[in-house]
Amino acid sequence: MARYSPPSLRCFFRCAASSASRAVGSGTRKKNLVFLGSPQVAASVLDKLLGASGSPESAFQVAAVVTQPPAAKNRGRKLMPSAVAQLALDRGFPEELIFTPERAREESFLSALKEVEPDVCITAAYGNILPQKFLDIPSCGTVNIHPSLLPLYRGAAPVQRALQDGVAETGVSLAYTVRALDAGPVIACERFSVDECIKAPELLSMLFHLGSKLLINELPSILDGSAKDKAQPQDDSKATLAPKEKHHYDDIMLSTIKFDIIQQRKL
Repeated sequence: MARYSPPSLRCFFRCAASSASRAVGSGTRKKNLVFLGSPQVAASVLDKLLGASGSPESAFQVAAVVTQPPAAKNRGRKLMPSAVAQLALDRGFPEELIFTPERAREESFLSALKEVEPDVCITAAYGNILPQKFLDIPSCGTVNIHPSLLPLYRGAAPVQRALQDGVAETGVSLAYTVRALDAGPVIACERFSVDECIKAPELLSMLFHLGSKLLINELPSILDGSAKDKAQPQDDSKATLAPKEKHHYDDIMLSTIKFDIIQQRKL
C-alpha cells in the first residue's frame, strides 16, 4: 500500500491528468474523486464507481482509494487488506494510490492527499474520523453514503438500531460531511420498506447498493457545485443516534461478509 511519497505522486498525476484530458476532449479534464471505505459493503460502492468512471462520457476518475490498514485475520493472524483495498487491487488499481493511514489526521497522509488534488471525496463505512484539515482539501466537498433517512439514526450502527426499533421504513442518504456526526446537509435520499423477516446484513447490503446508484445519479450535480444549492439542512430537533455496540457491530460485519460470499456463489 502507499507510503505517501509526494514527488512520485506529482509525477504520476501529471501523467494521469494528461491522459484524462485526452479521454474527455481538449481543454477538459476528468474530476478527481477519492473514495474512502473499508468493509465489503463499501467495496461494492467502489466497484460501481470504478465501472462508471471507465465510461468515455464520465466526468470523473477514481484518483485514489483510502481505507483501513491491513488487519490480522483468521487463525493464522495473517495481515490481510480491507475488502476495499482487495477490490481495488483486483481491479488493477495502482497500489501506490491506495492509502492506509492509521488516522486521517496524519500529516504525511494529508500531504499525499493534497498531491492527488481531489475535487470530491466520497465516504462509505470508512471507519475513521475526518478532521477539518481533511474536509478543507476537496474543492467540491466530502459526501457520505449513510444507511438511514437522516437525521434519523446518526452514528455507526443505523441499520442495527432501526431493526431493533422495529421500523417499517428506512433508507439511505447522501449528505455532505461536516465535523458534527452525520449532521451535514442532505443532497438526496431514497426510502426502503423493511420486511419483518429481513436481517441486518442483507438490509445493510441493500441500502449501500441503493446508495451507490443514488451517488452515481447525483455526482454530476456534486461536481458542478449545484448539489450544494439544493442540499437540505437537517432538522437537529428530529435527530436520533445510533451508536456502535462493539459486539453487535463485529457480529453484523462478519455476517455481512458471509452474506456477500453466499450471494457471489449464487451468480
